[in-house]
Formats: sequence, structure tokens, C-alpha cells
Amino acid sequence: MFTVIYSFKVKENQSEVFEKAWKDLTLLIYEFEGSLGSRLHKNSENNYIGYAQWPDKTTWEKSGDHLPEIADEIRKTMKSACTSIEVLHELEVVDDLLEKVSHIQR
Repeated sequence: MFTVIYSFKVKENQSEVFEKAWKDLTLLIYEFEGSLGSRLHKNSENNYIGYAQWPDKTTWEKSGDHLPEIADEIRKTMKSACTSIEVLHELEVVDDLLEKVSHIQR
């Protein structure tokens, strides 16, 4: 399993817009690109940390080609709500002790 950790710095008063766009885009990536899911965490008013799990690095690197057209608009909305989006880490999972229940909510 492969994990990517992201940092999102969100513009003032754009948290709700960002969170909705992140969720909508993440659900599409899960459905169409083979992601194992993601979690989004807020560590201060305008700063978020997200991580996405993938079966392997290759699946993550090749993702994006199977998304429906609406994903482009959602991605633009998410990016416009942020001052920066950064990949902090690309990690191979060594051991996984998280609960195996899916919490994907549409």
C-alpha cells in the first residue's frame, strides 16, 4: 500500500468551499481511479492535512485519466480556494493497524 500526505493552505472564508470540493473530488478519485480512500484533517483555521491511500505508487502516479469531465471543474474550485497545495510525503506503508471498515460517505 502507498500513502500520499498533502498540505492545503486555504484562503480566508473559503473553508466550506474547499471542504466540499475536496470531498467531491476525492469521491470521484475513489470511484474512478482506484484510490483506497482519503482523510482530511484541519490543524488550524486555514490549514489542512490530507492523506490518500493507494494500492501502490504506480496506481497513484497514473491516476487522473479516468475521471469524468466534472472533475476538472471541481479541481479548479478546490485550487481557487487555496493559496497552496503541496505534496509533503510519498510513503510506502510498512504496517497498517487502522480499522478496516470503509467510511466513504457520499
